[in-house]
Amino acid sequence: MKNQLRQFRVECGLTQEELAQMVGVTRKTINTVENSVFIPSTVLALKLAKALETDVHSLFQLPESLDSDPC
Repeated sequence: MKNQLRQFRVECGLTQEELAQMVGVTRKTINTVENSVFIPSTVLALKLAKALETDVHSLFQLPESLDSDPC
């Protein structure tokens, strides 16, 4: 899964620690999501999108090979 979390976080002027506190996780969790080591749960993805004032689809995208399959 591709993500734009770091880009949105930096544009909002937040550190990993600040974003982590906003959504109730550790800084390490934010780091592992940004580096695509960890795929967040739906709840965490929604919290991140809300904290960064965007939508989940703007933060996270499926690889193109999966994105083109309508089923």
